[in-house]
Amino acid sequence: MTVREKLLNPTGSGKDTGSGSLAPWPASLRGLTVGLLGTTKPNAEVLLAEIAAELKDRYDIGELRPYTKDYFGTPVKADLLDQIAADCDLVITAVGDCGSCSAATVADGILFERAGVPAVSVVSDSFLLPARAMARIQGFPGFEFIAVRHPVASLGATELRERVQDVLPDVLRIIGAAA
Repeated sequence: MTVREKLLNPTGSGKDTGSGSLAPWPASLRGLTVGLLGTTKPNAEVLLAEIAAELKDRYDIGELRPYTKDYFGTPVKADLLDQIAADCDLVITAVGDCGSCSAATVADGILFERAGVPAVSVVSDSFLLPARAMARIQGFPGFEFIAVRHPVASLGATELRERVQDVLPDVLRIIGAAA
């Protein structure tokens, strides 16, 4: 007897990809609550904390709220998405440093945007193809995300700070903050 296995949908969506618009960005970052969604990949939370520290120093953002999803290779689960969307004014999610986690990180950003929360997704530059493919599958082929120089997982603190300084102008551009 043949047993059918349940297939995992790596896009985080059914056939209907939902709304075709992105969330509006706030006019100012001052006082905003920023969610930091890590992927469980090594250095993801460190990279996010470094980006957040820069934003806090420069733009007087309010609270920083770290979150970690349970698996890097799939989009954020609905209950965590709902919690973050309720608690935060904008979200930064990182780091996609492999094919499936880069695609999932882009899907996370789009899911937050659809939930009305502006989002920045950070992926590795070595995995742009699956990240772009996910944006197309999600119905946002022009979704803009950040590409950090690969690798990230094996870096020390100094190298990681250098990576953050390299991508910070793009984070600020997407957020709409002046450098």
